[in-house]
Amino acid sequence: QVQLVESGGGLVQPGGSLRLSCAASGSIVSSNRMGWYRQAPGKERELVALIRDGGNTNYADSVKGRFTISRENAKNTVYLQMNSLKPEDTAVYYCYLWNLRNYWGQGTQVTVSS
Repeated sequence: QVQLVESGGGLVQPGGSLRLSCAASGSIVSSNRMGWYRQAPGKERELVALIRDGGNTNYADSVKGRFTISRENAKNTVYLQMNSLKPEDTAVYYCYLWNLRNYWGQGTQVTVSS
């Protein structure tokens, strides 16, 4: 059984920073993808960033230059460093893992507000 445990959400002022972490446990194959999606109230879930086991990354246009995704393969952990946060970044952020199938974390709330 694969489990994803997220941490790092919270309330931050516009222009501030947060770092999200997600640790995967269980039977993890070496070739996988990890990343983050988010869902704002009344909107569909959308991709924020993905990183493959080899290190290749993809970002949503709305976060390019502000967010950085990274991972520690030995720990099956993915991080999302979020800088220059904007109110429109407010959402529930979900950790994602493709490990022969899709897995999702429970979600962590990020609120950007003054």
